[in-house]
Amino acid sequence: MTERPGERSSYHHGSLPEALVEAACELLDECGQEKVSMREVARRAGVSAGAPFRHFADRQALLTAVADRVLADFARWQEGEAAAVEPAGGSVMRAIGLGFVRYALHHPRRFELLRSRVFTASREPELREQLDGMDRVFTGLIVADQEAGRLRPGDPVLVGLAGQALVYGLAQMIVDGYLPGERAEELAGQVLDTFGQGVAGSSANHQAQ
Repeated sequence: MTERPGERSSYHHGSLPEALVEAACELLDECGQEKVSMREVARRAGVSAGAPFRHFADRQALLTAVADRVLADFARWQEGEAAAVEPAGGSVMRAIGLGFVRYALHHPRRFELLRSRVFTASREPELREQLDGMDRVFTGLIVADQEAGRLRPGDPVLVGLAGQALVYGLAQMIVDGYLPGERAEELAGQVLDTFGQGVAGSSANHQAQ
């Protein structure tokens, strides 16, 4: 996403959808999803106003494709957070929980898009496969923490839901301005530690004392 609006090269038919999604992502980061329009995306991609409709039925279809791109970016972000955990005993669940909050802090407009497309009554079919894969990975990380004694035994799905509810709420409070942005990461870490005291395994509690 380094080219300036109006400076894109001509695209072959096969690469135009990716170019349109990239232009839409840039517009999302700059202005928010309410400003993402087919006409402006076409202008930034350097194509005619009607060109996007050959690949996306309407604005909602384009936003779904953008959400899919953002989900992939978010997954890579979380993989990085998990990879940074100390092998000797850090909790991966805590790391990805804090990573969730950090992502919302650094990319509030992407978070708002995910909130409107993912945290809804029904998940869009186009996003379901990627979301299901992320859920499986998350559950596996919780199980690994439980087996290592860093989390208490219990239904990993419920543990994951509890953690997700916590970090989602924190992230929304940050985006809404309820929590001060300059202390957001510090507060999120403290809240996650408080939560962790309730679900941590006995060995983890013992190490902390």
